Amino acid sequence: MTAVRPAAVAGIFYPVDPQDLRGALAGHLASASASVGERPPKLLVAPHAGYVYSGDVAAMAYAPLARWRGRITRVVLLGPVHRVPVRGLAAPLVSAFETPLGRVALDLGALASLDNLRQVVWTDLPHAQEHSLEVQLPFLQTVLGDGFTLVPLAVGQASPIEVAEVLERLWGGDETLIVISSDLSHYLPYAEAQTSDRATVQRILHFATDLKGEEACGASPLNGALLVARRHALAPRLLGLRNSADAAGMTRSDRDRVVGYGAIAFDHVAGPVGDGDDGDALGHALVATARLTIARSLGLPAPLAGAMPDHPALRRPGSTFVTLHGTDGRLRGCVGRVEATRALGDDVRANARAAAFDDSRFEPLRAHEWPGLRVEVSLLDPAEPLSVRHEAEAVATLRPGVDGVIFEWRGARATLLPQAWQQLPNAAAFIAALKRKAGLAADFWSADVRLSRYRVRSFVDHDSRRIQA
Repeated sequence: MTAVRPAAVAGIFYPVDPQDLRGALAGHLASASASVGERPPKLLVAPHAGYVYSGDVAAMAYAPLARWRGRITRVVLLGPVHRVPVRGLAAPLVSAFETPLGRVALDLGALASLDNLRQVVWTDLPHAQEHSLEVQLPFLQTVLGDGFTLVPLAVGQASPIEVAEVLERLWGGDETLIVISSDLSHYLPYAEAQTSDRATVQRILHFATDLKGEEACGASPLNGALLVARRHALAPRLLGLRNSADAAGMTRSDRDRVVGYGAIAFDHVAGPVGDGDDGDALGHALVATARLTIARSLGLPAPLAGAMPDHPALRRPGSTFVTLHGTDGRLRGCVGRVEATRALGDDVRANARAAAFDDSRFEPLRAHEWPGLRVEVSLLDPAEPLSVRHEAEAVATLRPGVDGVIFEWRGARATLLPQAWQQLPNAAAFIAALKRKAGLAADFWSADVRLSRYRVRSFVDHDSRRIQA
C-alpha cells in the first residue's frame, strides 16, 4: 500500500471541501496578473499563511505557471519547520502528499539522489503537521494539474551552503521549478511592518544570504536558495508585497500586529551566445568540455576522458571563466577571459587547463583530487561601459549579485565575477577588492578610472563521474 502524508491543515489554512477550495483558489488566481517570459521561472518565493490572509500574494507567484503546465514536471519545495526541530533538511519517507484536490506523487528518484548528503535526514515526523509546504500544494495542483511530481524538504537548522548543495543536486532544467515557502515579518504594527518588509525584499533582490528569522521565517531555505540563484545568475522580480492587514475584510484593529507576505520570481537571464540557444544543453556541453579537458590532461582513463561534446555555440566566439573547487569547498583555481576573442569551445578548453594547472595561486591539480572536484563554467555577456564620475556613483550603480565588473586604470586591470558578491557584502567592498586585485590601494580613485560590467550564466557540476563521452 502506498504510504501517504494526509492533509493536516485543510479546514484551518484553506477550505477542506474540494469545491470550496477550488472556488477560493480561482478567486485568488483571478486577482493576480500573469506576466510570463520566454522560459518558466526557475525559483519562486511564496507565503504560507492562511489563504484569507496571503492567498492573493501567493497567487501572484503561481498564476503565471499555468502557461507552463506540462512543461514543469517536477517541483522542489522547501519550507521552514514550525513544530518539530530539525538539524538539516528533512526528507519524507512517504511516497505521496495529499490535499483535498488529490494526491501528489513524490519524485522518489530525486529524493534518493540526496541519500549521501549528511545534512539530509529521513523522517516523516517534521512533515506530519507542517503547514509551510502543504499550503503551496493546492495552488500547484491548480496551475500545473496532475502532471508534476514533488520533492518536499522541511528545513530546520541548515547553513546556506548545506541548502545550496541540496538544490544543486536537484537543479535540473526547465522541467524543475524550485519553490521556497516563507512569510516575512511577524506581528509588527502596520507601518513598521511595511518598512521592515520593504528592506527585507531589497535584501532578497540583492541575493543576501544572511537573512534572519525575524525578517523571513523561511530564512534557512531562502538563504541557501539565494546562494544558488546568485551562482546561476538568475534575475529576481518582485511580484507583490503586502501584509495580513491588506487582505479583504480586515479592520483597523487588524493593523496592530500584522504578518508580511511577498511573492518573488527568479528567472533565467539570456546569455551571450544567441538568444535561441538551449541553455541546459549548452551548459552541459561547457561543463563537460572543461571536465574532459582536465581529465585528459591528468591522464585519466575512459570514460572520464572520452570524446569532447558538441554544440553549435561552441564554434562561435565566446568568453568564459572556469572555476574549480575542491571537495572541501575551497577555491582550487579560476582563470578566464572577458573578451570573446576565440571560439567558445577553444576558450573553455584553454581556461580549464589554465585553472587546473597554471593558476599561480595554487599547485597544479593532481589526479587524486579529481573525485568530487566541482567545476563551474561562467559564460559571459559582452561588457558594457559604466559612465561614472566618482566612486560613490559607481557604488550606487552596481547591482550586487548580478554584475561582474572590470576595473581599468592606465596599465592596471582586474575583474571580479558576479559570484564574488558571495564574499563581498556590498558594492563599496566589491570595488575595493577590485582595486586591490589590480594592485592599487583600496581607497584609490582617479578621474580616468574606467569601469565596465557584465552578466554571466553559470553552470556547475559537482560529480566528476556524471560526465560521460
